[in-house]
Amino acid sequence: MSKIKKQKKILIRKKANKPFFSIITVVKNAEKDILQTIRSLKEQTFKNFEYLIIDGKSTDDTVKNILTNRKYINLLVSEKDNGIYYAMNKALKFVNGQVIVFINAGDIFVKNGLLTIHKKFKKNPDADFIFGTVRRHYVESTILKYGFNRQRLKYNFDFATSHSTGFFIKKKSMNLIGNYNTTFKCSADYDLYYRALIKFNLKGNSTKRNELIGIFKSGGFSSKISFFTQLFEETKIRLHNKQNIFFVGLIFFNAIIKHFLKTFIK
Repeated sequence: MSKIKKQKKILIRKKANKPFFSIITVVKNAEKDILQTIRSLKEQTFKNFEYLIIDGKSTDDTVKNILTNRKYINLLVSEKDNGIYYAMNKALKFVNGQVIVFINAGDIFVKNGLLTIHKKFKKNPDADFIFGTVRRHYVESTILKYGFNRQRLKYNFDFATSHSTGFFIKKKSMNLIGNYNTTFKCSADYDLYYRALIKFNLKGNSTKRNELIGIFKSGGFSSKISFFTQLFEETKIRLHNKQNIFFVGLIFFNAIIKHFLKTFIK
């Protein structure tokens, strides 16, 4: 019996005219959340972007809701895949913009979010990436993620200077450091940050603390990962990127001690 080569199920494909941003959403069964994200893109004051969506073969009305808004979508691929990072790499093959950003379904950019980042790149033309200030979606939440610190990434467990919604990287810089490493099932984004900031020492910048560009929703993929699963994978990432094994050991045991104190000592 001959094998039939599977074709990607591309439901929407239209090329944007020299977009500055390539905005990517990887989604599965998020029929309400995807509408919030699309709505926030409709309302952007900066319009020069393309929007690419990779759907993991949703069984609810996610695809239907996307198709209803096809005017604002440049690409929709809907098919089964092998996980979130596999889907993210798939999306990167279709990118036409100068700057790439991933935004989860349910996360949003504030009205002037893209404009703020665009201005930041124009003022810092040598920057490979920019971290934009983001906050959790709670009403009046003060939980902000902003800025970046190379040393904190290098010597601390669970480095999270920003959220994917706030990480903007030039396409040429992404091509230099490589795509997401799909052998890491829960922290491939951490590996990408490590390569960008430490291994390749890319030039970066960030918005100011009060320059909010986006709001992200809690309860996503990373929130379902246990402490020890994340710790062991981030340790593998450090060793994979050839960080000094002595420092890796110190970071590992320091993280366990901090976790113990936080969990059991009030």
